[in-house]
Amino acid sequence: MIHVLIIVVVLACLALVYFYRHQRLLRERAQIMRDAIRHRDFSFRLPTRGLFFGEKALQEALNDMGQEIQKLVAKGEVESWQKLTRVLTHEIMNATAPIQSISQAYLNLPDIKGSPFEEGIRAINDTSTGLLAFVESYRKLTQLQEPVMTEVNMLTFAQSIAALYPDLHWNIDIPDDMTLQADENLLRQVFINLVKNAIEAEAKTISLSQTLSRGRGVGGEAVFFSNDGHVIPLDVQQEIFIPFFTTKKKGTGIGLSLSRQILMKQGMTLSLADSPQRGYNVTFIIEKG
Repeated sequence: MIHVLIIVVVLACLALVYFYRHQRLLRERAQIMRDAIRHRDFSFRLPTRGLFFGEKALQEALNDMGQEIQKLVAKGEVESWQKLTRVLTHEIMNATAPIQSISQAYLNLPDIKGSPFEEGIRAINDTSTGLLAFVESYRKLTQLQEPVMTEVNMLTFAQSIAALYPDLHWNIDIPDDMTLQADENLLRQVFINLVKNAIEAEAKTISLSQTLSRGRGVGGEAVFFSNDGHVIPLDVQQEIFIPFFTTKKKGTGIGLSLSRQILMKQGMTLSLADSPQRGYNVTFIIEKG
Protein backbone atom coordinates (compact mmCIF):
# COMPACT_ATOMS: atom_id res chain seq x y z
CA MET A 1 0.00 0.00 0.00
CA ILE A 2 2.82 2.36 0.86
CA HIS A 3 4.52 1.56 -2.45
CA VAL A 4 1.35 2.37 -4.34
CA LEU A 5 1.02 5.65 -2.45
CA ILE A 6 4.65 6.55 -3.27
CA ILE A 7 4.07 5.79 -6.95
CA VAL A 8 0.93 7.95 -6.97
CA VAL A 9 2.79 10.84 -5.31
CA VAL A 10 5.69 10.54 -7.76
CA LEU A 11 3.35 10.47 -10.75
CA ALA A 12 1.43 13.46 -9.34
CA CYS A 13 4.70 15.38 -8.92
CA LEU A 14 5.77 14.53 -12.47
CA ALA A 15 2.38 15.63 -13.77
CA LEU A 16 2.67 18.93 -11.89
CA VAL A 17 6.18 19.49 -13.25
CA TYR A 18 5.01 18.72 -16.78
CA PHE A 19 1.97 20.97 -16.33
CA TYR A 20 4.16 23.82 -15.05
CA ARG A 21 6.67 23.48 -17.90
CA HIS A 22 3.85 23.30 -20.45
CA GLN A 23 2.19 26.43 -19.09
CA ARG A 24 5.53 28.24 -19.13
CA LEU A 25 5.95 27.24 -22.79
CA LEU A 26 2.54 28.67 -23.61
CA ARG A 27 3.38 31.88 -21.73
CA GLU A 28 6.61 32.26 -23.73
CA ARG A 29 4.68 31.79 -26.98
CA ALA A 30 2.17 34.42 -25.93
CA GLN A 31 5.01 36.85 -25.17
CA ILE A 32 6.60 36.22 -28.58
CA MET A 33 3.32 36.98 -30.36
CA ARG A 34 2.70 40.01 -28.14
CA ASP A 35 6.15 41.38 -29.05
CA ALA A 36 5.47 40.67 -32.73
CA ILE A 37 2.27 42.71 -32.62
CA ARG A 38 4.00 45.52 -30.72
CA HIS A 39 6.75 45.73 -33.36
CA ARG A 40 4.34 45.21 -36.29
CA ASP A 41 6.17 42.04 -37.25
CA PHE A 42 3.57 39.44 -38.15
CA SER A 43 5.95 37.01 -39.83
CA PHE A 44 6.19 34.78 -36.74
CA ARG A 45 5.52 31.10 -37.34
CA LEU A 46 5.89 29.14 -34.12
CA PRO A 47 6.27 25.33 -34.08
CA THR A 48 3.41 23.16 -32.88
CA ARG A 49 5.50 20.29 -31.54
CA GLY A 50 4.76 19.41 -27.91
CA LEU A 51 1.27 20.95 -27.91
CA PHE A 52 -2.00 19.18 -27.26
CA PHE A 53 -4.31 18.83 -30.27
CA GLY A 54 -6.45 21.83 -29.30
CA GLU A 55 -3.44 24.02 -28.61
CA LYS A 56 -1.86 22.81 -31.84
CA ALA A 57 -4.93 23.84 -33.84
CA LEU A 58 -4.94 27.24 -32.11
CA GLN A 59 -1.23 27.80 -32.83
CA GLU A 60 -1.66 26.84 -36.49
CA ALA A 61 -4.55 29.30 -36.74
CA LEU A 62 -2.43 32.05 -35.16
CA ASN A 63 0.44 31.26 -37.52
CA ASP A 64 -1.87 31.50 -40.53
CA MET A 65 -3.46 34.68 -39.17
CA GLY A 66 -0.02 36.25 -38.76
CA GLN A 67 0.77 35.52 -42.40
CA GLU A 68 -2.56 36.99 -43.57
CA ILE A 69 -2.08 40.11 -41.44
CA GLN A 70 1.42 40.50 -42.91
CA LYS A 71 -0.06 40.41 -46.41
CA LEU A 72 -2.75 42.97 -45.52
CA VAL A 73 -0.19 45.27 -43.92
CA ALA A 74 2.03 45.00 -47.00
CA LYS A 75 -0.90 45.76 -49.29
CA GLY A 76 -1.89 48.76 -47.18
CA GLU A 77 1.67 50.09 -47.22
CA VAL A 78 1.87 49.73 -51.00
CA GLU A 79 -1.40 51.59 -51.51
CA SER A 80 -0.30 54.38 -49.15
CA TRP A 81 3.01 54.80 -50.94
CA GLN A 82 1.27 54.84 -54.31
CA LYS A 83 -0.99 57.68 -53.21
CA LEU A 84 1.93 59.60 -51.73
CA THR A 85 4.15 59.17 -54.78
CA ARG A 86 1.38 60.34 -57.12
CA VAL A 87 1.02 63.56 -55.13
CA LEU A 88 4.79 64.11 -54.85
CA THR A 89 5.34 63.41 -58.54
CA HIS A 90 2.71 65.92 -59.55
CA GLU A 91 3.99 68.66 -57.23
CA ILE A 92 7.70 68.17 -58.00
CA MET A 93 7.10 68.08 -61.75
CA ASN A 94 5.06 71.27 -61.61
CA ALA A 95 7.78 73.06 -59.66
CA THR A 96 10.84 71.69 -61.45
CA ALA A 97 9.92 71.44 -65.14
CA PRO A 98 9.70 75.24 -65.68
CA ILE A 99 13.06 75.76 -63.93
CA GLN A 100 14.73 73.21 -66.17
CA SER A 101 13.12 74.63 -69.29
CA ILE A 102 13.91 78.27 -68.52
CA SER A 103 17.52 77.59 -67.48
CA GLN A 104 18.09 75.58 -70.67
CA ALA A 105 16.69 78.45 -72.73
CA TYR A 106 19.09 80.90 -71.04
CA LEU A 107 22.04 78.59 -71.68
CA ASN A 108 21.25 78.71 -75.40
CA LEU A 109 21.41 82.52 -75.51
CA PRO A 110 24.62 83.93 -77.09
CA ASP A 111 24.91 86.59 -74.37
CA ILE A 112 25.04 83.91 -71.65
CA LYS A 113 27.65 81.63 -73.23
CA GLY A 114 31.06 82.51 -71.85
CA SER A 115 29.62 85.05 -69.41
CA PRO A 116 29.99 84.96 -65.59
CA PHE A 117 26.34 83.81 -65.41
CA GLU A 118 26.81 80.64 -67.45
CA GLU A 119 28.25 78.52 -64.62
CA GLY A 120 25.47 79.41 -62.19
CA ILE A 121 22.69 78.84 -64.73
CA ARG A 122 24.25 75.53 -65.77
CA ALA A 123 24.30 74.45 -62.12
CA ILE A 124 20.60 75.28 -61.85
CA ASN A 125 19.89 73.38 -65.07
CA ASP A 126 21.90 70.33 -63.99
CA THR A 127 20.21 70.26 -60.59
CA SER A 128 16.70 70.53 -62.01
CA THR A 129 17.48 67.90 -64.66
CA GLY A 130 18.72 65.54 -61.96
CA LEU A 131 15.62 66.18 -59.89
CA LEU A 132 13.39 65.40 -62.86
CA ALA A 133 15.28 62.14 -63.39
CA PHE A 134 14.69 61.33 -59.71
CA VAL A 135 10.98 62.00 -60.16
CA GLU A 136 10.95 59.47 -62.99
CA SER A 137 11.78 56.86 -60.37
CA TYR A 138 8.62 57.85 -58.56
CA ARG A 139 6.67 57.43 -61.80
CA LYS A 140 7.74 53.79 -61.98
CA LEU A 141 5.95 53.20 -58.69
CA THR A 142 2.64 54.68 -59.87
CA GLN A 143 2.43 53.84 -63.57
CA LEU A 144 2.84 50.09 -63.75
CA GLN A 145 1.48 48.41 -66.84
CA GLU A 146 -1.47 46.06 -66.51
CA PRO A 147 -0.33 42.43 -66.39
CA VAL A 148 -1.19 39.98 -69.16
CA MET A 149 -1.69 36.72 -67.30
CA THR A 150 -0.50 33.42 -68.76
CA GLU A 151 0.46 30.00 -67.45
CA VAL A 152 4.19 30.20 -66.67
CA ASN A 153 6.20 27.01 -66.27
CA MET A 154 8.41 27.90 -63.32
CA LEU A 155 11.24 25.45 -64.02
CA THR A 156 11.72 26.78 -67.57
CA PHE A 157 11.36 30.31 -66.26
CA ALA A 158 13.94 29.78 -63.49
CA GLN A 159 16.41 28.29 -65.98
CA SER A 160 16.01 31.31 -68.25
CA ILE A 161 16.84 33.64 -65.34
CA ALA A 162 19.88 31.56 -64.41
CA ALA A 163 21.12 31.74 -68.01
CA LEU A 164 21.32 35.55 -67.69
CA TYR A 165 23.83 35.26 -64.82
CA PRO A 166 26.26 32.42 -65.64
CA ASP A 167 28.84 33.69 -63.12
CA LEU A 168 26.54 32.77 -60.24
CA HIS A 169 26.09 29.24 -58.93
CA TRP A 170 22.43 28.20 -59.17
CA ASN A 171 20.54 25.54 -57.22
CA ILE A 172 17.14 25.08 -58.85
CA ASP A 173 14.77 22.65 -57.13
CA ILE A 174 11.45 23.18 -58.89
CA PRO A 175 9.22 20.38 -60.23
CA ASP A 176 8.78 20.08 -64.00
CA ASP A 177 5.03 20.67 -63.74
CA MET A 178 5.02 23.67 -61.39
CA THR A 179 3.21 26.64 -62.93
CA LEU A 180 2.06 30.09 -61.85
CA GLN A 181 -0.56 32.36 -63.36
CA ALA A 182 1.48 35.51 -64.03
CA ASP A 183 2.68 38.06 -66.56
CA GLU A 184 5.98 36.47 -67.58
CA ASN A 185 7.69 39.74 -68.54
CA LEU A 186 6.74 41.45 -65.28
CA LEU A 187 7.67 38.35 -63.29
CA ARG A 188 11.07 38.35 -65.00
CA GLN A 189 11.61 41.95 -63.90
CA VAL A 190 10.92 40.92 -60.29
CA PHE A 191 13.41 38.05 -60.38
CA ILE A 192 16.06 40.20 -62.07
CA ASN A 193 15.62 42.79 -59.31
CA LEU A 194 16.12 40.08 -56.69
CA VAL A 195 19.21 38.75 -58.46
CA LYS A 196 20.71 42.25 -58.72
CA ASN A 197 20.11 42.78 -55.00
CA ALA A 198 21.83 39.48 -54.27
CA ILE A 199 24.83 40.40 -56.43
CA GLU A 200 25.12 43.78 -54.70
CA ALA A 201 25.12 41.87 -51.39
CA GLU A 202 28.08 39.84 -52.74
CA ALA A 203 26.11 36.61 -53.16
CA LYS A 204 27.78 33.79 -55.06
CA THR A 205 24.99 31.19 -54.92
CA ILE A 206 21.26 31.51 -55.53
CA SER A 207 18.60 28.92 -54.81
CA LEU A 208 15.13 28.72 -56.33
CA SER A 209 12.91 26.11 -54.72
CA GLN A 210 9.29 25.17 -54.22
CA THR A 211 9.64 24.38 -50.52
CA LEU A 212 11.53 25.84 -47.60
CA SER A 213 13.89 23.55 -45.71
CA ARG A 214 12.67 24.86 -42.35
CA GLY A 215 9.36 23.08 -42.47
CA ARG A 216 7.36 25.29 -44.77
CA GLY A 217 5.91 24.21 -48.06
CA VAL A 218 2.87 25.52 -49.91
CA GLY A 219 2.60 23.21 -52.89
CA GLY A 220 2.70 24.94 -56.24
CA GLU A 221 1.72 28.32 -54.84
CA ALA A 222 5.14 29.73 -53.93
CA VAL A 223 8.77 30.07 -54.95
CA PHE A 224 11.50 30.59 -52.38
CA PHE A 225 14.36 32.78 -53.64
CA SER A 226 17.45 32.38 -51.45
CA ASN A 227 21.01 33.70 -51.66
CA ASP A 228 24.21 33.56 -49.63
CA GLY A 229 24.87 37.29 -49.66
CA HIS A 230 25.14 39.55 -46.63
CA VAL A 231 22.60 38.97 -43.86
CA ILE A 232 19.90 41.64 -43.67
CA PRO A 233 20.11 43.13 -40.14
CA LEU A 234 17.02 42.78 -37.98
CA ASP A 235 16.60 46.54 -37.61
CA VAL A 236 16.54 46.87 -41.42
CA GLN A 237 14.23 43.99 -42.30
CA GLN A 238 11.08 46.02 -41.62
CA GLU A 239 12.27 48.84 -43.91
CA ILE A 240 13.48 47.08 -47.05
CA PHE A 241 10.15 47.36 -48.90
CA ILE A 242 9.81 51.11 -48.25
CA PRO A 243 10.36 53.07 -51.50
CA PHE A 244 13.78 54.76 -51.69
CA PHE A 245 15.03 53.11 -48.51
CA THR A 246 18.50 51.72 -49.16
CA THR A 247 21.67 50.89 -47.26
CA LYS A 248 23.76 50.93 -50.46
CA LYS A 249 25.84 53.93 -51.46
CA LYS A 250 24.64 53.78 -55.07
CA GLY A 251 21.26 52.12 -54.57
CA THR A 252 17.98 53.79 -55.59
CA GLY A 253 15.87 51.92 -53.05
CA ILE A 254 12.98 51.19 -55.43
CA GLY A 255 13.81 47.63 -56.55
CA LEU A 256 12.06 45.68 -53.78
CA SER A 257 9.17 48.13 -53.47
CA LEU A 258 8.61 48.04 -57.23
CA SER A 259 8.83 44.23 -57.25
CA ARG A 260 6.24 43.96 -54.47
CA GLN A 261 3.86 46.22 -56.38
CA ILE A 262 4.37 44.30 -59.63
CA LEU A 263 3.48 41.05 -57.88
CA MET A 264 0.47 42.53 -56.09
CA LYS A 265 -1.01 43.55 -59.44
CA GLN A 266 -0.84 39.85 -60.32
CA GLY A 267 -2.44 38.61 -57.10
CA MET A 268 0.87 37.61 -55.53
CA THR A 269 2.97 38.81 -52.60
CA LEU A 270 6.67 39.33 -51.96
CA SER A 271 7.96 38.96 -48.42
CA LEU A 272 11.15 38.25 -46.51
CA ALA A 273 11.18 34.86 -44.78
CA ASP A 274 11.63 35.09 -41.02
CA SER A 275 14.12 32.19 -41.24
CA PRO A 276 16.17 31.77 -44.43
CA GLN A 277 16.56 28.54 -46.35
CA ARG A 278 19.12 26.29 -44.68
CA GLY A 279 22.60 27.09 -46.02
CA TYR A 280 21.66 30.63 -47.14
CA ASN A 281 21.50 34.02 -45.48
CA VAL A 282 18.43 35.58 -47.11
CA THR A 283 15.20 34.09 -48.46
CA PHE A 284 12.41 35.94 -50.23
CA ILE A 285 8.99 34.33 -50.73
CA ILE A 286 6.95 34.88 -53.89
CA GLU A 287 3.51 33.38 -53.42
CA LYS A 288 -0.11 33.64 -54.41
CA GLY A 289 -1.94 36.19 -52.27
